[in-house]
Amino acid sequence: KSAKLEQCMELVESCVNSGHKLLLFSQFTSMLDIVAARLDGMGIRYFMLTGSTKPAQRLKMVNSFNGDDTSVFLISLKAGGTGLNLTKASSVIHFDRWWNPAVEDQATDRAYRIGQTKNVTVYKFVSRGTIEEKIDTIIEDKKKLAREAVGSGEAWITKLSDKELLDLLKLDKEEGDDLS
Repeated sequence: KSAKLEQCMELVESCVNSGHKLLLFSQFTSMLDIVAARLDGMGIRYFMLTGSTKPAQRLKMVNSFNGDDTSVFLISLKAGGTGLNLTKASSVIHFDRWWNPAVEDQATDRAYRIGQTKNVTVYKFVSRGTIEEKIDTIIEDKKKLAREAVGSGEAWITKLSDKELLDLLKLDKEEGDDLS
């Protein structure tokens, strides 16, 4: 028995019963197999995409998920990080965390694509008092450091004074700038 799995399955059932379609990511395909068996037992329709899924089957599943009443898409993190447009999903579950936050963000972005019309809720499962919790702390520290070091790249412009902004826009004819 796994308390984490039980909590996840309760969330899945709640989402499905509320009419939400969801993406469930795990870095372990064996975990996806366990979740799939539980979904089978609950009578919940799902697709599962792993690294062994052929490209043609992958596209077929994506199109079906976006167009039919299948509620859950189980996706391995490595296989689902790029190239998927799953805008019918309004919930994303990360069953286990990946050490690289960018990989998780890319996976979550499968639901945040052009054409998304719903709010998307993201859930991340972390077991308290485990190595997983320590990894989660490292991930969050890594994200914070990246935000502080790099930022969004856009905030600096809002901190410019009026004079700095005008100077930025002013062209210096002596340096050969010519708009014609």
